[in-house]
Amino acid sequence: MTRYIIKRIFEFIPVLFAIITLTFFLVRVAPGGPFDADKRVSPEAQKRLEQYYKLDRPLYRQYFDYLGGVVRGDLGPSFKKSSRSVREWILLRLPVSLELGAYGLLVALALGLGAGLLASLRPNSALDHAPMSLAMIGICVPNFVLGPLLVLVFASWLGWLPVAGWRTPADRILPSLTLGAMYAAYIARLTRAGMLEVLAQDFIRTARAKGMREARVVLRHALRGGIQPVVAFLGPAIAGILTGSFVVETVFAVPGLGREFVEAAFNRDYTMVIGTVLVYALLVMTLNLAADLANAWLDPRIRNR
Repeated sequence: MTRYIIKRIFEFIPVLFAIITLTFFLVRVAPGGPFDADKRVSPEAQKRLEQYYKLDRPLYRQYFDYLGGVVRGDLGPSFKKSSRSVREWILLRLPVSLELGAYGLLVALALGLGAGLLASLRPNSALDHAPMSLAMIGICVPNFVLGPLLVLVFASWLGWLPVAGWRTPADRILPSLTLGAMYAAYIARLTRAGMLEVLAQDFIRTARAKGMREARVVLRHALRGGIQPVVAFLGPAIAGILTGSFVVETVFAVPGLGREFVEAAFNRDYTMVIGTVLVYALLVMTLNLAADLANAWLDPRIRNR
């Protein structure tokens, strides 16, 4: 297990290097520049701005300078928000995105596991068809459609919840539901399939033949094996929840890192875009590693490979 962890950690380095390199050059290939949207300035002022942000240097030198800064933990200054560096903006906005992602994951797990367990215990019945039909709808409806629909119903028509913001607990409800709904649908279907497979095993029939209570059979013996597909899916799911927050934060005006990334992309804020991509890449790879380790803990066969 230790060797497996060390191997995966060392795999991070070339992946991060490739992500930084691709992002660095792609944002510069895109039309426009970080100062194009500003008020018209004189050529002298434009030249001074480029000198200050080192944009007058050859591209290869900018690239190696940026790599050196990343090694030192310096992600550079923000071209559009000069009051703080990119690292400071990330440290300010990232906790909000992580909080939203945690709420979205809790929604996905609570709804998905509950619906999947219910469907697996009564296969081919109304208790199976109803949640699985809702799960299919959840998979088909993207969050940029679901978010405005929830705002229309619960904020505009019913007036139960606020439209946007991130100040009170009520502000968290609609963004969390929007973010977690699609992944709840996937988790529900995976839980149903995994539980049906485990419930058909011989050891489950033996446990029932011994007179063990059904709740104990399901929760103590079947659930651990039945949720393995869900655990394997958690890594990609969490990655999708974090990147899906870009849209949700924009729709609900949540002051998180995803919204900061969208604004930086529109403003051609090169350093903010690259820094945000780098942080999300680190988070996604770390969470995927954690999901793989959890799956290995649940299944001894993986540990013994």
